[in-house]
Amino acid sequence: MRILVAESDPSFGTFLRRSFDAGKYVVDLTADGEEAQSLAERNAYDAAILDLNVSHPDALDVLQHVRARLPRLPILILANHTRSEDRVRVLDLGADDLVRRPFAFPELSARVRALLRRGRSLEMVLRIEDLELDRVDHAVRRAGRIIDLTPKEFALLEYLMRNACQPITRSQIIEHVWNLSFDTMTNVVDVYINYLRKKVDAFSDRKLIHTVRGIGYQLQSKGVREGRKFQPADAALRA
Repeated sequence: MRILVAESDPSFGTFLRRSFDAGKYVVDLTADGEEAQSLAERNAYDAAILDLNVSHPDALDVLQHVRARLPRLPILILANHTRSEDRVRVLDLGADDLVRRPFAFPELSARVRALLRRGRSLEMVLRIEDLELDRVDHAVRRAGRIIDLTPKEFALLEYLMRNACQPITRSQIIEHVWNLSFDTMTNVVDVYINYLRKKVDAFSDRKLIHTVRGIGYQLQSKGVREGRKFQPADAALRA
């Protein structure tokens, strides 16, 4: 899942990004209000965390701007000691929850999960045949059997499932799962695809993870795959 974090303290922002990354989230981090607005409009986020100390513009303007354009996006506010009327105002402006500093990260993570469950839709649970991925609880099962994945394996499988039946290039995977530019010399994608195959496909006769020669990989059943003309996911979206 992808989270936008707008935090005025760079060091604390880095801590939040690393902590959420370890919990199988992908985090986009900024300390600037205008950039937070721009990121929220350009990318599809599952939740946003906004520090009230963010400026240029200030956090309340950012909150109103984002809420007006993304009415269903869960937004959690981080605040220092605030008066009751200030907390009421933040919630009235569109925030879904508020966490006061100081706080323990497990509490913040639990608040985010609660927001995601509250607004849970069918997209929060991805299914391909007998493979199921719960994006909120970070649980993966195939034919009822629990599959234990590392954070990056989970993020890779989620990306493949969100783009099921579409070939995904290695550069797309590097950009979306690792938040990096593609390096033609790296084989990290192939390594992690092999990890997933051993965990997802090894115990089933129906293989779901397929190599598309000259392109990359895609996730779908063999029956659906036969007779299909392949094209990269980004090309399919442009068609």
